[in-house]
Amino acid sequence: MPTPALHSLYVRPVKSLGGPSPVEAAVEPWGLAGDRRWMLIDTTAKVVTQRQLPRLALAFAEQLPDGGVRLSAPGMEPLSVAVPEPSVTIAAEIFRSKVEAVPAGAAADAWFTAHLGHDVRLVHLDDPARRRPINPKYARPGETVNFADGYPLLVTTVSSLDALNSLIAEGDHPEEGPLPMDRFRPTVVVEGTAPWDEDRWTRLAIGGVTFRVAKPCARCVVTTTDQTTARRGKEPLRTLARHRLIGKKMIFGQNLIPEHTGTLRVGDPVEILG
Repeated sequence: MPTPALHSLYVRPVKSLGGPSPVEAAVEPWGLAGDRRWMLIDTTAKVVTQRQLPRLALAFAEQLPDGGVRLSAPGMEPLSVAVPEPSVTIAAEIFRSKVEAVPAGAAADAWFTAHLGHDVRLVHLDDPARRRPINPKYARPGETVNFADGYPLLVTTVSSLDALNSLIAEGDHPEEGPLPMDRFRPTVVVEGTAPWDEDRWTRLAIGGVTFRVAKPCARCVVTTTDQTTARRGKEPLRTLARHRLIGKKMIFGQNLIPEHTGTLRVGDPVEILG
């Protein structure tokens, strides 16, 4: 078995959009630097993701040096959005919790509404250190998260994806595989471990940064969405339901909480500490 190492990184500045895969990224207490500091909400101020609008997969956001984002999508003129002044906030709802967020402005709202064909607004997380606590069942006092589903980072492994794709190939509809890693929208991907080995991890170090494993990641319909076409199929949920059902949840990957800050670099050694 090769030595475990960091295979790849993903930073998605806007929740549910595509984003870059850098060779290094800083770890902040609430996630990778620049990751999911922006999200879309509907007319009732509830979060909008690929769960409702798979067409979000076709849009791409790149972080600008000043913290703003540059948006692009097929058929749309690119748009640069500056970090808004936090003079006014609104109470946005993300999975039944309220988070104060700063409206990005009319130009960004119009851009996304035109791309999606739905009335949406873009908002920014101005102060991740205090806006959104992590579920206290899994977190320590004071730990917060960006606009990720619930936890600062998500780790998946190359070997588990290979194992899952083998199961899909042996199933009733092998034509739906193999699936790429982007279906699972991780922030960090590890190579050199045994398939499903991450199920038993409780703590790990990547380079010089240590993380606690909060809980397994339950998967949803987003994983069935082709990130290049926005079309949906049945996999991987059909195969996960047969082979990776833990309790009532279909599991792939583990949610992480950083224990301190630092920088991750592709190729960094990964040490399983518990």
